[in-house]
Amino acid sequence: MTATTLRYANRVMLIVAWLAALLLATQFFARWEERREHPNREPLSRQGEGFVEVQLASSRGGHYLLDGQINGQRVTLLLDTGATAVAVPQTLAATLGLQPGATLSVRTANGTVQAWRTQIDRLQLGAIELRDVAALITPAMEGDQVLLGMSALKRLEFTQRDGQLLLRQTTLP
Repeated sequence: MTATTLRYANRVMLIVAWLAALLLATQFFARWEERREHPNREPLSRQGEGFVEVQLASSRGGHYLLDGQINGQRVTLLLDTGATAVAVPQTLAATLGLQPGATLSVRTANGTVQAWRTQIDRLQLGAIELRDVAALITPAMEGDQVLLGMSALKRLEFTQRDGQLLLRQTTLP
């Protein structure tokens, strides 16, 4: 190999090394940012005698998001104590197999909209499991996040402190 070829090979290797480092740094920071936006992909659960607890960290914006399940299918839930019921976007409700029931008018921050009553057989929040939860199918909601409203939250105790939310379900002996 000539000296020129060796210098060329060294430059190529240096460029490849920098590109690899840049790619790894981009991946690292993308995951880090995702964890800040949605820190509860796998919520921490704790079971004790007579209770089940789930601890959630707030997102960078101060919201509580967590991955849970509706009827065994994974969903992203946004806790909303201002919502009377669990609210499921219409397109997601169809995917989850939720059946629309009676129509009703619902007041939201964006005005009055039509929605349908439905029932969630099983709602899981970490190790907490709720059965027969009243919910609404809302065609005006966009995206794939479910609002976790008071029809579910009223069955739990919850405490917020220092960017952490503790959900507690009391279990029968």
